[in-house]
Amino acid sequence: MDSVLIITLLIVVCALAFDFINGFHDTANAIATAVSTKALKPRHAILLAAIMNFLGAMTFTGVAKTITKDIVDPFTLPNGSIVILSALIAAIAWNLITWYFGIPSSSSHAIIGAIAGAAIAAAGFASLNYTGFIKIIEALILSPIIAFTVGFIVYSIFKVVFKNFNLGKTNKRFRIVQIFTAALQAYTHGTNDAQKAMGIITMALMANNYVTTNDVPLWVQASCATAMGLGTSIGGWKIIKTVGGKIMKIKPINGVAADLSSAFIIFGATYIHLPVSTTHVISSSILGVGTSHRVKGVKWDTAQRMIITWVITLPISATLAGLIYLLLNSIL
Repeated sequence: MDSVLIITLLIVVCALAFDFINGFHDTANAIATAVSTKALKPRHAILLAAIMNFLGAMTFTGVAKTITKDIVDPFTLPNGSIVILSALIAAIAWNLITWYFGIPSSSSHAIIGAIAGAAIAAAGFASLNYTGFIKIIEALILSPIIAFTVGFIVYSIFKVVFKNFNLGKTNKRFRIVQIFTAALQAYTHGTNDAQKAMGIITMALMANNYVTTNDVPLWVQASCATAMGLGTSIGGWKIIKTVGGKIMKIKPINGVAADLSSAFIIFGATYIHLPVSTTHVISSSILGVGTSHRVKGVKWDTAQRMIITWVITLPISATLAGLIYLLLNSIL
């Protein structure tokens, strides 16, 4: 069998594995608040998230096109297949490490940093498409700040609107609303996160001249959507515990405010074809809601640990991918 075909198949398998891991690593964030407030039983929440993630992933491809062209040029990148394979292995490794320790790190940071690191190892810093790469990094940095702000504002509005309502009845009603906001959040997660693996597979197909444009083939879209849906069905309980309870004690009204805020940011990013970290956005919206509710009620030590992980993910994944590239390039 042709070596190029073998490496391409390896990339497809690893990309689907990354999407599968992303499903139980990142999607836990989408349903964490609904599970923690008992708006949904864990099994029902996971099934709902799996379905909505699949539907979201089948709806859009704009973010995938951004991944294929805005970090590196697959047509000019030397050893493009090995670069992409190295990036996937590095991102998968980091995702599994952070999942094991229950830290809600960013799969987006991991894969984008890994692609950049492997490309730099292959062809130096000149290999990066700086205009597109900086645009992606800006989106990754600004989106959690915006999510924190929106979460703070939305919950501040909720406090004013519902201040004279009976607390028990209000929380009971919001627990019902939370079922729908959790579904919306899982859908928006699928519209953005699943597309990263779609973009990587399409990039590999372009690099190896199997396709000539960055239009995502239907089989790529369907297989990535399925992989993420299956990953979601496994569940990421360690992440759910961190996001759903270790940031702040979440009540239904808090959960709805956080869900609406993060879904708005994620879908907005999908609409303008920018990849964002759903982990960062969801966690930041919860922090914003918590700060608006009661600053002392936020467990800032957990938030600090999360922020440190967010900061180190990109450089660590880039370094790891660069080292893996050097190893693979010497043996393949």
